[in-house]
Amino acid sequence: MYRIEITSTPAVAGDRNTVGGWPLLDADQPWPVCECGSRMALFFQLDVPADIPTFGGEHLLAFQCPRHNDACLPTAERLPPRYWEQPPAPNELAFWRVLLQRAGVPADTADPYLQPLRLSLAAAEERHGKGSAGVWAFKVGGRPVWSQEAEHYRCACGSDLAFLLQVPENFGFPKRPEAAEQVDTFNGNEYGMFLGNDVYLLACPARCDPAAVWPVNQN
Repeated sequence: MYRIEITSTPAVAGDRNTVGGWPLLDADQPWPVCECGSRMALFFQLDVPADIPTFGGEHLLAFQCPRHNDACLPTAERLPPRYWEQPPAPNELAFWRVLLQRAGVPADTADPYLQPLRLSLAAAEERHGKGSAGVWAFKVGGRPVWSQEAEHYRCACGSDLAFLLQVPENFGFPKRPEAAEQVDTFNGNEYGMFLGNDVYLLACPARCDPAAVWPVNQN
């Protein structure tokens, strides 16, 4: 497991572990666009460390629409085809996109909403043993610390989704001073993912699509 920290060091084009900045996208992967027509904000991107089971070596990018801020609501355990484009009921809109890719080149422009800052990743140990809930942190790998009951989902391809990353409740990503305040925000100087709920990213271990990632929200 690796703890993730937002540093005060500005990111530049080509940096791979960032809040905001220049997303590293595969040549055939366009910058994600919300159904409302808005280009999504790059909340963060990072290289998954090689020793993380299943997903080590992947480049993870997490986007959300700057004009839509809501929760991803629980649904049936078996997800439908292309659930990242048409999320199942009761969800109405695909206002997020999470990608796992191997290659990628920096986009021509930086994200205009979030301050481009470097991320640092530090190896850490989970807490184990009776009554131990693990480490509650912005982290990649390890095990999820559920706020409520554990949730499990199966990809449309048939693979059971595996835990990849957790963002704690009300975790803020610093916005650019000139950017508009996020709708339904918990902090006017920051953007939050999914209304500031705990976010658990569950990804397809079969890698049936770069976007085959489902966000679970709890609080």
